[in-house]
Amino acid sequence: MAHDHQHSTEHGHGHVHGHGNGTDIDWNEMAPLLEAQAELFGPLYEQALGWLADEVPEPGLIVDAGSGPGVLSCLFARTFPGARVVAVDGTAPLLDRARARAADQGFGDRFDTLAGELPEALEKLEQPAGLLWASRSLHHLGDQRAALTAFARRLAPGGTLAILEGGLPSRFLPRDIGIGRPGLGARLDALEEEWFARMRAELPGSVAEIEDWPALLTAAGLRHTGTRSFLLDLPAPATDRTRSYVAASLGRLRDGFGDALTAEDRDTLDRLLDPADPASVHRRPDVFVLSAHTVYTAVRPV
Repeated sequence: MAHDHQHSTEHGHGHVHGHGNGTDIDWNEMAPLLEAQAELFGPLYEQALGWLADEVPEPGLIVDAGSGPGVLSCLFARTFPGARVVAVDGTAPLLDRARARAADQGFGDRFDTLAGELPEALEKLEQPAGLLWASRSLHHLGDQRAALTAFARRLAPGGTLAILEGGLPSRFLPRDIGIGRPGLGARLDALEEEWFARMRAELPGSVAEIEDWPALLTAAGLRHTGTRSFLLDLPAPATDRTRSYVAASLGRLRDGFGDALTAEDRDTLDRLLDPADPASVHRRPDVFVLSAHTVYTAVRPV
């Protein structure tokens, strides 16, 4: 079964997108789910940051553009012990959570937050970044090409921009799960494609772009230096934490897509979400999470 649309289900913070008849997203309401997903995906992010540590050995300042509650921001602080980290987000309560997390983990003395909408908020940085990270925050900006150019301006000479966009949809269950019509995941993917297109079209100043990220990074005046994909593989039998994440993700799809689902697919999701049903993701033995995220890096010329 599919979820985590390759474009859209995770916000830059490693976050699940909201769904619904509209495309408004209440990040404050979603904060616990955002943190839970980012923590669950920790092994994948650790791989990605380990790669970046080899590519960018000693960045003085790391900026997490679209940080949300700061799970990845704190992982950057742990991975780069000599760097100062600034978490940037448009939602102040999420930044409060980021500061609290950094303090709890012992990084408070080299951790700052900056409230404001991207990319304009980056102009408030006191110094250029050695590493600027944007994890699925870019596609929430109407003019992605202009945003990348703005990101590039905030890099120090020789600094690196790393964006996480794309990858593959996550899989939670086999194609045929024994209830309902096989292929539910593919049908959910199709609904997410439609949702993502509406979300992009409704953004202020929306500009359609071919999602050739190396080409867009080059157009922003940077030198594309690498593309790598990283895998999260949490095989069955699933832990309770994994089951909770899968249930929360499917629950948001069930609530958000509503009437866009066929009656049969709604019934199938209801059974998958019912803890009393042996076929639910809370109890069935074949629940897993398999996902791939892609990171693109580019360097500002010296």
